[in-house]
Amino acid sequence: MANRVVTVCSDDGVAAQGLRNGITTIQREQHLDVEFPAAVEKAAEAAAKSPRLPSLDHTDIPFVTIDPESSMDLDQAMHLERSGDGYVVRYAIADLAAFITAGDAIDVEANRRGETLYGADSKIPLHPKALSEGAASLLPDQVRPALVWTITLDKTGEGTDVKLERALVRSRAKLNYEGVQQQIDAGSADEVFTLLQEVGELRLAKEAERGGVSLPMPEQEIEIEGDTWRLEFRTMLPVENWNAQISLLTGFAAASMMVRARVGILRTLPPPEAWAVKRLHRTAQALRVDWPDDQRYPDFIRSLDPNKPNEAAMVVACTTLLRGAGYAGFNGDLPAQPEHAALASEYAHVTAPLRRLVDRYALEVCVALSAGSEVPAWVLEKLPDLPKTMEESGRRSHGYEGAVLSLVEAATLQDRVGQKFDGVVLEARRDDPHKGDVQLHTPAVEGSVTAASGDLPVGEAVTVTLAEADVSTRVVRFTL
Repeated sequence: MANRVVTVCSDDGVAAQGLRNGITTIQREQHLDVEFPAAVEKAAEAAAKSPRLPSLDHTDIPFVTIDPESSMDLDQAMHLERSGDGYVVRYAIADLAAFITAGDAIDVEANRRGETLYGADSKIPLHPKALSEGAASLLPDQVRPALVWTITLDKTGEGTDVKLERALVRSRAKLNYEGVQQQIDAGSADEVFTLLQEVGELRLAKEAERGGVSLPMPEQEIEIEGDTWRLEFRTMLPVENWNAQISLLTGFAAASMMVRARVGILRTLPPPEAWAVKRLHRTAQALRVDWPDDQRYPDFIRSLDPNKPNEAAMVVACTTLLRGAGYAGFNGDLPAQPEHAALASEYAHVTAPLRRLVDRYALEVCVALSAGSEVPAWVLEKLPDLPKTMEESGRRSHGYEGAVLSLVEAATLQDRVGQKFDGVVLEARRDDPHKGDVQLHTPAVEGSVTAASGDLPVGEAVTVTLAEADVSTRVVRFTL
């Protein structure tokens, strides 16, 4: 099942309560620890009151955050300015090392969890809220310890210089994507956001030049009213894509530093197999999406419009080429396969330490390298184990998100058993090719499908019948 973010717009009716009850059941079934041990909470509250603060003061820089409106775990704050005919991007990242000591109760628990788990309107955080939504979060009008990236770009958006240093920062405002986009569209936005658009579009052009691609994954948004469920795609706003490019820029800079020094941890993805790309061509045909034979896969992805149901389904199908992503820690020899194939570059996760464990370690490597000092021993000791830790947390994350998504899909379709839907067969099981997965054109649902006879026609358009949509078991099943 594709890994997709799910957001909720709901009242407080029967269906909304059903969603909450279903999520609680999933958490219990998967043995997920929603609450933190008392010792961890106590340690976090103590750390929140006595952080290790840096001497460098960057509170004069007017940083702002841009996140979903309800977010409180704010990892990043940004500021952009012109420099001659180029730009300077400053990206402040929450500094967890100001609060966490290697081996303490918070650190041990974070290494056990690995990452924050998301599912609809539920969240199981990596760190206690005293830190993740309090003392470590880059909340507005609060002085916070941060790791500040300063990245200089030329007029084409190419990076020319980078440094990372610890400093105090103070965000001026907590902004959301919709509000910033409205200001940009109205021509009333602050210069920092016109620069964000300029830099974001330059970086998107650079991405196209190197053959990289960022999937325009639409969020699935659940609208719940009374006892009615509706599941639709919500496409990303342009400002979200520009903002994502700043994060990617930082990840490229971090990876370059680590590769040059031959120490660190990279986010990796092997290139797709030729047969997988060929199968995706068949899926495009089945979804009635034009993909010329001479058009490269990254260029095809950029041509998709997720506002169109069949092309949104195509974007989801393209996630099959992203399988095999992982992490590679190294100290000396570089990994055999260091690149992230979808990004066509070496890349590192360094912009979400409140929500992802690996970022804290990668940031410590980079701040040491930038200062010309030794990487801390506690970081080096973890580099061999981090890939496995993140692999395990990734499995938990996918399992949780997938179960919540299945719950929502079953609830959306529960009153439509026996109805027919148009879709495309995404894949068939290797051990049983008459069973597999189907992606509907609309609504935005993916489910299992079984052919009455013969193998499933992978990549072909089909009409399927909904055989089962059981909320209690979270099963959605179609027949062909």
